[in-house]
Amino acid sequence: MKRTALLAVPAALLLALVPGTASAYPNPGTVTGSTVVHDPTMIRTSGGRYLLYATGGGLGYRTSTDRISFTAGADAFTTKPAWWSSYATEAWAPDISYAGGKYLMYYAVSKFGENTSAIGLAGSSTGLPGSWTDYGVVYTSTSSSDYNAIDPNLFVDDDGKWWLSFGSWWTGIKMIRIDPATGKQYAGDTKRYSLAARPTGSKAVEAPYIVKRNGYYYLFASYDVCCQGTSSTYKVKVGRATSVTGPYYDKNGVAMTNNGGTPVLESHGNVIGPGGQSITHDTDGDLIVYHYYDGSANGTPKLGINLLNWSSGWPVAY
Repeated sequence: MKRTALLAVPAALLLALVPGTASAYPNPGTVTGSTVVHDPTMIRTSGGRYLLYATGGGLGYRTSTDRISFTAGADAFTTKPAWWSSYATEAWAPDISYAGGKYLMYYAVSKFGENTSAIGLAGSSTGLPGSWTDYGVVYTSTSSSDYNAIDPNLFVDDDGKWWLSFGSWWTGIKMIRIDPATGKQYAGDTKRYSLAARPTGSKAVEAPYIVKRNGYYYLFASYDVCCQGTSSTYKVKVGRATSVTGPYYDKNGVAMTNNGGTPVLESHGNVIGPGGQSITHDTDGDLIVYHYYDGSANGTPKLGINLLNWSSGWPVAY
């Protein structure tokens, strides 16, 4: 089976789709094998192998050679770093990338619903399980913080500057500048920028992911509630900006710091609460990689992969 199994919706039909209606959202592309995951992040190596890491344990691992059939392997960390115990026993929401001549993985260590949290960093020459060297803590939050140091995402800009977005609930999505030499906060700019928030009502916005396309920076984020099986209300929204630090606006001109966001994926049929997303570029285009709760399997979290079309200036999943 070829990767074109993801192309279930003809490109011509994309223009007829209206985000916000259930019929506008495609089902996940075909994936088989070990596909029970949460908060997946995926990268394609120069040799064509897909490396996927996800929430849980020492960061769960899956791999594929065709982007359809996935097999499980050992966790990223053979031994969990000792410092994790100050925050939790498992790691969340990894973010894998290749930058500075090596594979990097930012991740969070936190207890569910608490903001005494830490973002950690590890590096590897291969990206394979057991090869990761932990570099320790990058950024933290405490019970007195008005932000939460979880769900990190590294973005390397065209000018060589590194940025890390992160955050959840409390006062929303944040960003700090990163020093490429260390992978940690840049001493010359210690400002904590605000990218997205929900000032009234639910504070539920998390899992940022930033890409740059056609001159704009696009911020993807997950809104509402995850981790409740078929009762989950997670959804993916996006905004764009002309500066990496914002301000980000949705398609209707509403600021993401004021509960803005254009829908990319929402619940439909047995695909419930899609979110925890990452974006990766492949040979046939950009992919949105996410989890959803399978309504036909008692809400088990499953891997979802779809291609994105950018022809309208906004990402449309198909």
